[in-house]
Amino acid sequence: MLISLNTPATEEALLVPYPAMVDAPHELFGHVSWLLYEHRLARNTRWRKLGCFKQALLTLVHLRKNETFSQLGAGFGISQATAWRYVDETLDVLASWAPGLHEALTGLGESDHVIVDGTLIPTDRIRADEPDYSQKHRKHGMNVQVIARPDGTPLWFSRATPGRTHDLTSARAHGIVQACLTRQILVLADRAYQGAGATFRTPYYHHREQPEHYQQFNPDHARLRAPGERAFAQLKTWRLLRRARCSTRRIGTIVQAVHTLLTCDYRG
Repeated sequence: MLISLNTPATEEALLVPYPAMVDAPHELFGHVSWLLYEHRLARNTRWRKLGCFKQALLTLVHLRKNETFSQLGAGFGISQATAWRYVDETLDVLASWAPGLHEALTGLGESDHVIVDGTLIPTDRIRADEPDYSQKHRKHGMNVQVIARPDGTPLWFSRATPGRTHDLTSARAHGIVQACLTRQILVLADRAYQGAGATFRTPYYHHREQPEHYQQFNPDHARLRAPGERAFAQLKTWRLLRRARCSTRRIGTIVQAVHTLLTCDYRG
């Protein structure tokens, strides 16, 4: 009798561990390991099947390569449920170190400017999930906002909201507009944020019809705003965020965890 290779009976037989490389600095794994070690000490955690370094490696492989928990479990010699639990715990630890909005804006004032933009984190949701479907991008996903320095360094990432949420609506809901107004911080943003008022500067519509001294505004604005794309480019070097297979409720935590990985000073 022939057995299909796709049956549950042979699923685990197809999961064969193999040696591989992860393109991340060894010091980063050490830093995450130390955060996990402190977390275990605080909780008085007993023996685990994976040590702190192995748990850090498990999580960073998941984020960097977007492998499933079945694949991770086979590679690390643990069950799928244990792999999920270890990754989930590490993400929560990392996310707890991400700065809040007001903390991220501390030290900025009237003489500074930031870049605000939004992106879609694609998901594998079905079309029936209307709140997650973005008409702009023609795909399902979650909306994430970023505040970045003029050189593109991310200062803060928002929690994830349904993909159909407009960027301006999201910025207001997260308190970005009010926080920048309070500190009188100049904000450069694209046309999606027109109407934010306050200290937001967006391109003109029909700028060619504006007086001559206004016509250079849009090209200069685009040049200054362009580095903001680097923040999302850095975020999506972690392949899990190119197409997330997890619950949409966890995407915000994943984004915060990756932000910690992007900005942590593990060389100190």
